[in-house]
Amino acid sequence: MTTRAPRRNPAPRAGTDGPAPPAPPLRQWQRRALTRYLADRPKDFLAVATPGAGKTTFALKVAAELLGDRSVDTVTIVCPTEHLKHQWSQAATRVGIAIDPEYSNSVGKMSADFHGVAVTYAQVAAHPVLHMNRTDGRRTLVIFDEIHHAGDAKSWGEATREAFGGATRRLALTGTPFRSDDSPIPFITYEPDSAGALRSRADHSYGYADALADGVVRPVVFLAYSGQASWRTSAGEEMTARLGEPLTAEHTSRAWKTALDPKGDWMPAVLQAADTRLTQLRAGGMPDAGGLVIATDHTTAKAYAKILGQVAGEEPVVVLSDDPKASGRIAAFGETTQRWLVAVRMVSEGVDVPRLAVGVYATSASTPLFFAQAVGRFVRSRRAGETASVFLPSVPTLLGLASELELQRDHVLGEPHRPQEGLDDELLEAANRTEDEPGEQERSFEALSADAELDQLIYDGASFGTSAGSGSAEEQDYLGLPGLLDPDQVRALLRRRQSEQLDERAKEKSAVPTPVAPPTRRKPGAAEKLKELRRELNTLVAAHHHRTGAPHGVIHGDLRRACGGPATPVATAEQIEERIATLRTWR
Repeated sequence: MTTRAPRRNPAPRAGTDGPAPPAPPLRQWQRRALTRYLADRPKDFLAVATPGAGKTTFALKVAAELLGDRSVDTVTIVCPTEHLKHQWSQAATRVGIAIDPEYSNSVGKMSADFHGVAVTYAQVAAHPVLHMNRTDGRRTLVIFDEIHHAGDAKSWGEATREAFGGATRRLALTGTPFRSDDSPIPFITYEPDSAGALRSRADHSYGYADALADGVVRPVVFLAYSGQASWRTSAGEEMTARLGEPLTAEHTSRAWKTALDPKGDWMPAVLQAADTRLTQLRAGGMPDAGGLVIATDHTTAKAYAKILGQVAGEEPVVVLSDDPKASGRIAAFGETTQRWLVAVRMVSEGVDVPRLAVGVYATSASTPLFFAQAVGRFVRSRRAGETASVFLPSVPTLLGLASELELQRDHVLGEPHRPQEGLDDELLEAANRTEDEPGEQERSFEALSADAELDQLIYDGASFGTSAGSGSAEEQDYLGLPGLLDPDQVRALLRRRQSEQLDERAKEKSAVPTPVAPPTRRKPGAAEKLKELRRELNTLVAAHHHRTGAPHGVIHGDLRRACGGPATPVATAEQIEERIATLRTWR
């Protein structure tokens, strides 16, 4: 059998106008990971790196080294999506490796023009013996892109093990938190932790916090919007609740989905704010900045697009989950300067548009993996100082995930007290199915109305509370944050602006009325006073959460036990004031 080293100057690929641009130089973390890999050349190696850090470049450098010294003869790249197969092929061309993205199970053979093939996990599961024979027949490096997908289904995991158990080298990559179930991931090492559970062990990790410090990814500012939501139950009862306040799981879900209803006022207000932020970024150093709205289904995606067309004065690009040209439309959007892309939950690893800098999280999906993949669409840094902004509903689940963006998560088997939130990857699989009919829960109530108010900003785990209504001076102040700032500058600017806003409020409260005219300020009614007190309490609870890590619901529960009284939505002004005073004494 004849082997060969990668071509140094590959011929142009079919369908291209010439050679691809050269590969970028290795970043520091990639050099460290490569050095560690080449020192031992292990059979299995797991690299965990945050989205946008450059896992593809690292993996292809490993492939080039192993092909170059004849350690392996061929490369197989396993991806979650068809779109990613082509991305890998294009990236491989830049380092002199020819990868066939069109390889099919039906043909079963690879042209001699290629060093290897790119396939999907589903493709492997459809014919594992075929891929086993290909792998066992030659010394093969297998690169698993987003390895957690190999645990999506029992058949996928079994097929992956069967197909690639005989590989010479296996390099596993992931950029998002691992699964929240107990499905073991093939070729990953698990070790017991202090609690007795089995925890995945990475051979090299590079988290978001590290990447942010190195300037590899953008800092992300989360803008959380609250507001009153009203809906009607199937029994005809009308309910009203403030989005983000302590509610039952059912009421939180319905308030959340009511806010996302395009017929209400919440989504138009948030889309208007997001478009304003996009305009500010474009004027502040990111002239091609783009925005992405992540919608739940076809109907809402089209409705959001109509609103955006009116707000932005430009029709957005709409990509639906049953569109066979979805990947091409997303790629085309990345090459233009169009303002907005609206997609039906298509936030998997295949959505790679580096100019995306503003996001609207308009879905009720809330597992850590889904959220991390969504945010991962906006963190890819192109130049120093770029910032990203993600608009989201002010609900405890999302606020917690936003404040913990920098945490590194491992996959844990047999973890006690695991939250019952469903399989992350089942959610992702459902998000890419063509049907989007509402379930029983969605049909059991009717959304009536919802308004939007900027509730708080979250940056670097810290919460910056605000009492800003939609369109207020405070909201406009935050939407006008410069588009080019390094992380420390973002933090300092947010702190200064919040301090200035607090000083301004204090001045307003202490202003002495002139003797010429008596004060005409209307005394707030009971409803307005309760609204302000609840907002203040929620802001303090969020701040306490970021100091201690205690969940919002636990903090509210502790306050109720300490002060007495009912839940916050039905507590009196005096009871809420007592809780505010009590919480201010906790450290």
